Amino acid sequence: MSSMHERLRQHEAMLDAALLRATRVAHDDVNATLFRRKLRRPSFALLDVGALLGRWDGATRTLEIQRRLLLEHPWGVVLEVLKHEMAHQYVDEVLGVSDEAAHGPAFRSVCQKLGIDAAATGLPEAGAKTPEEQRVLERIAKLLALADSPNEHEARAAMAAAQKLMLRHNLERPAKEAARGYAYRHLGAPSGRVHEHERLLASILAEHFFVETIWVPVWRVVEQKRGSVLEVCGSPANLELAEYAHSFLLHTGEELWRAHKRALGIGGDRDRRVYLAGVMSGFSEQLREQARRSREEGLVWVGDPGLAEFYRRRNPYVRTVRFGGGPGSDAREHGRNAGRQIVLNKPVTAGPTSSGKLLGRG
Repeated sequence: MSSMHERLRQHEAMLDAALLRATRVAHDDVNATLFRRKLRRPSFALLDVGALLGRWDGATRTLEIQRRLLLEHPWGVVLEVLKHEMAHQYVDEVLGVSDEAAHGPAFRSVCQKLGIDAAATGLPEAGAKTPEEQRVLERIAKLLALADSPNEHEARAAMAAAQKLMLRHNLERPAKEAARGYAYRHLGAPSGRVHEHERLLASILAEHFFVETIWVPVWRVVEQKRGSVLEVCGSPANLELAEYAHSFLLHTGEELWRAHKRALGIGGDRDRRVYLAGVMSGFSEQLREQARRSREEGLVWVGDPGLAEFYRRRNPYVRTVRFGGGPGSDAREHGRNAGRQIVLNKPVTAGPTSSGKLLGRG
C-alpha cells in the first residue's frame, strides 16, 4: 500500500512540475508579446484556495495559479487569468504604483491598453449580447430553420436571407453600438498540427462572419505538449454565429466524406483531408457569390475599426503566413462540388456530433 501511495505522490509531483513549467513558459511568451519583456520572471506556485483563480504576491515575487484552473479549463482561459495577474505585476514592478486599490485606475488602464480582462473575480467574461443582438440571432435562427426545407430553392433562399440579415446588422452596428465591447472564443479542440481544411474554415469565418481569426499557441495539459487552437474575436452575437458555423461545417464535412466513401466504395481515409479541403473551398465559393450579389445591392462591408483595434491589442505582433492550396485531385474536386451544395441550416445541439449551437448562450 505504501508503495502505491509513493507512486501516487510521485505522479502528483510530476504533474505539478509540468503545470508550473507550462505556466513559466506561458509567462515568458506573454511577457514578450504583450509586455515587451519588461517583467522579470517571478517564482510560480499552484493555488488550492477556494474560488481564487490567481494571485500576484509582490512581497515574495510569486505568481500563483489555481491548480484546478490548469487541469479543468481550456488553455485560453488559463492565459486570460495569467495575463490578469501579470498586469498586477506590471503595475507593481514596472509602474511602481502601490498607493491605490488592486484594481484601481493604473491597473484598469494597463488592461484596457493591452486587451486584458480586468474583472476582479471569476473567469474571463465571454461577452453579453444586447437585446437587439438577441432579436437578430432569433431571426437568423428562424431563417436557418427554414433553410432545412426539402425544397432546394426555398432552402437556398432562406440561407441567403440569413446571410443578408447578418450583413445588414453588422453594417448598422458600429454606428449604433460604438461603445459596445468585444470578446474572444476558442473554437475546436487544440491540436498539434493545423490542416488545410481547418485553415480554409478559419478564412471563411473571417471573410463572411464578421470576426477576426488567428491560430494561437496553447498548452495541451493532458498530453503535456504544445498545440494550436483557433481564436475568433468579435461582438458577442457574431461570436455565437461563428461558433455555430465552425461546428456545423466541420460536422457536415465529415458527413459528406462518409457519404462519398459509401458512394464510391472507398475503404480508407487516405484522401479525407484533401476532400475536406475541397468542401471548404466549395462552400467559400458559394458565400462569395452571395457577397457579390449583396454588393450589387449596395450592401458593402468595409470592416469594423473597433474590432480591428481589439484584435491588435490582443495580438500586437502578428505574423502572417500564407499557405498555397494542395494539388488538384479527384477527391478535392468531389469535395468542392459537395461544398458548393451545402446549405447552412438549423442548429442541432444533441450529442457529440452536434452541427453547432445557435442561441445556446445567454
